Amino acid sequence: MQNNNTQLTAAQQGIITPAMIKVAEAEHRTPEFIMHEVAAGRAVIPANIGHDSLKPIGIGRNLTTKINANIGTSSLSSCPKTEIEKLKAAVSYGADTVMDLSTGGNLAVIRTNIIANSPVPIGTVPIYEIACRSNSDDDDIDLSREMILKVIQEQAEQGVDYMTIHAGLRPAHLPDARKRKLKIVSRGGALIARYMSKHNCDNPFFSCFDEILQICRKYDVTLSLGDGMRPGCLADASDPAQFGELRELGELGRRCRQAGVQVMIEGPGHIPLDQIELNMKLEQMWCDDAPFYILGPVVTDCAPGYDHISSAIGAAMGAMHGAAMLCYVTPKEHLGLPNADDVHAGVIAYKIAAHAADIAKKLPGARDRDDAISDARAAFDWEKQFELALDPDQARKLRNEALEERNDDSANHGERPNEHFCTMCGPKLCSMRVSQDI
Repeated sequence: MQNNNTQLTAAQQGIITPAMIKVAEAEHRTPEFIMHEVAAGRAVIPANIGHDSLKPIGIGRNLTTKINANIGTSSLSSCPKTEIEKLKAAVSYGADTVMDLSTGGNLAVIRTNIIANSPVPIGTVPIYEIACRSNSDDDDIDLSREMILKVIQEQAEQGVDYMTIHAGLRPAHLPDARKRKLKIVSRGGALIARYMSKHNCDNPFFSCFDEILQICRKYDVTLSLGDGMRPGCLADASDPAQFGELRELGELGRRCRQAGVQVMIEGPGHIPLDQIELNMKLEQMWCDDAPFYILGPVVTDCAPGYDHISSAIGAAMGAMHGAAMLCYVTPKEHLGLPNADDVHAGVIAYKIAAHAADIAKKLPGARDRDDAISDARAAFDWEKQFELALDPDQARKLRNEALEERNDDSANHGERPNEHFCTMCGPKLCSMRVSQDI
């Protein structure tokens, strides 16, 4: 299988691909606009040439904000069937991409099934599979050039659309990481840091980066340059370790584009509200405005069980100031492996965050849905409101609960969907009903 043109090289040659046309239709933009954004490196279209079921999407700060949902097995729980259920749930609730972070079971089979069942781009973190393949008794993993390239090649052949590669973490960053409260919270970052320290060497992914680019160019795999030094708590935010790596990622991003490989930059996990805008602007400046893919950020560290909310607050602000894609956080963040209900809660929280940011950015058509649901509310058209809701099932469920809890006589006669009031105000005190009489 040989691919002479990636989405990036085609755009740089002035070629509008079928994927660009589909993205333009979804974004209410012209194909020429999408082509120019991709050519400039401000947008990517993760679309492995081997992912047959894919419906292409565009990721960039001048496009609608995208959200990613993480799924995957662990060594302690989950199964392939469960992961397909999570995938379908994430896509049905509105996830734009899904990352398979599996670390338990037959990883190749799990990933093949996920890709075959997914209409959205699938991402992976190859170092997880490398770690799972290692048989060393002392927890050291095989980060040889041969192993790294073998795993990346196999995943590219399977149809993975984008891969997180932690190539920007260098030995010079480790002294700053040792000063932190939580040191290194990225799994990939921690594994690489330990390997560099133990073997007194540079980052193996950095050392074979050119070979990685050759594989990605062949299959049009988008690289998502991972932030191994992302802060894991507010105390570690915006420190020299994080920003030192971010500068390195900017350099690696330039190497990607020169090789014809699409590239995103990954961003911080825990950031106070007042530092979010700074983080977004520095990425744009240091990384040539490559699409910024951020985790959260979580804006307070003391809300376990509600981190889908605390992080969605940061995600909305991050997207408003330039982040292109948001990696969701579920209620189980910091607590355990999420189930289908957690995936649901995380995706909806992030759909709200992304949509709010798109409205603030005044993107074409961003507020259409909000205006339409406002018209439905004014007309007391309950079914239309449910249809336009980001989570129709939840809206309908809560409305039905409210009707069941009514204590007036009409409650005994079943649901009356066309009533011109809700059960909070009742007919006499409904402001919209009253104001219609003015």
